[in-house]
Amino acid sequence: MTSKYKFSPDDRKAFAPAEKIGLVAVATPEGLPHLSLLTSLMAPAPTQLTVGEFCKGASKDFMAQTRKTGFAVVTLDKKFWRGKALWTHLKKEGPEYEIYNLLPMFRYNTYFGIHTVHYLDLKETSAGAPLPMASIVRSALFTRLAKGAAAAGGENPRVLSFFGEALFNRLDALKFLSYVGADGYPVVIPVIQCQAADNRRLAFSPGAFSTELGRLEPGMTLAVLGLTMQMESVLVRGVFNGFRRFRGVTLGTLDIAWVYNSMPPNAGQIYPPVPLSAVVNF
Repeated sequence: MTSKYKFSPDDRKAFAPAEKIGLVAVATPEGLPHLSLLTSLMAPAPTQLTVGEFCKGASKDFMAQTRKTGFAVVTLDKKFWRGKALWTHLKKEGPEYEIYNLLPMFRYNTYFGIHTVHYLDLKETSAGAPLPMASIVRSALFTRLAKGAAAAGGENPRVLSFFGEALFNRLDALKFLSYVGADGYPVVIPVIQCQAADNRRLAFSPGAFSTELGRLEPGMTLAVLGLTMQMESVLVRGVFNGFRRFRGVTLGTLDIAWVYNSMPPNAGQIYPPVPLSAVVNF
């Protein structure tokens, strides 16, 4: 990735529509990667990003606590940006607040609008470039061919729900991987070819974004977000096993240890199951 340190006017224009894939990767206070779909990600200035908050999820809390973030944007014409930014502050009024709430997605929303704007200083970004669709499709087909041999197996309980497993296996679903780099900034890598080998393990060919995926090391904790254009999404986290050959195909595998429903309005942990507790404050 060739880095630059300011957004061009074309970059900022590309980030402006709400109809895009905007991703923000953060680290938890424990240093684990967490990845969220935040389509409100915009670039109001050459060295600044903003995120409009309209529903509460863990990512905004983590962003304010650990501050170092990674981001990625995919536009409808399949151009892709990614980079690093530092959270600085939040506001509940101001020009960016007004701009967000004038967007059709939020202006005419019956249930919620933007109530908080988060501000981040840009540290580095890539230039917008087309996604390498030919290598992504080829990698997805190789993954589908060989993933059965990479299954973890094991008895119940399920780790991924039937819905989550089906989402990861959709070839039209988008998937993105994140890990926390040595400098403390999370890294975001597209792994659209990633699929569920079974309900306990993900698998992916390194044929697309091979340089970045080649930096992964066995034992690293990774987060992978799967999402559809209908805004269905599932976030998982687990330990990377490294790359091995299965049925003659090289695959990386991730053993899933944690599953999170990242869809509004009620984001929360799915696996391991969270015990139900009585509501005592209304």
